[in-house]
Amino acid sequence: MSPAVVLVGPMGAGKTTVAELLARRWGVAVRDTDADIVAAQGREISDIFVDDGEAVFRALEREAVARALAEHDGVLSLGGGAVLDEGTRALLADHTVVFLQVGLTDAVKRVGLGTSRPLLMGNVRARVKDLLDERTPVYASVATHTVDTDGRTPDEVADEVESLLEGARS
Repeated sequence: MSPAVVLVGPMGAGKTTVAELLARRWGVAVRDTDADIVAAQGREISDIFVDDGEAVFRALEREAVARALAEHDGVLSLGGGAVLDEGTRALLADHTVVFLQVGLTDAVKRVGLGTSRPLLMGNVRARVKDLLDERTPVYASVATHTVDTDGRTPDEVADEVESLLEGARS
């Protein structure tokens, strides 16, 4: 069993929305590893960060990704930091991975300035920029395909993902 596609990218790239669109179009299930963690822990990710620390969250995330890659055959969306783990990157090598790339302006518009995301405490714009600078090369390194989401609707992004995947299968 293997996901039809795995979506990666930073917060604000539209992974969850595009995953839901693709799953609906293809008639398959959608799975989000952040949602898996919340369901398993019975609390929000921000609470896990505050109560237990980022290291504990990353361990939970690593386990959730490995389980989803082994069990899920629909569309899979990973949390923004999942690819930071070397073991997760190795697991992704055998899968079709699409990096949904987003620039600073669009990312900030999408996540908002009054966000409850634990990694955005403080100056949101500066923090998003730092995360994009740090993580973009990592997302690109695991990606089979890259789709730019700036200035595009989720449907337009989903259309391009479908087109790329159809072209790869041809």
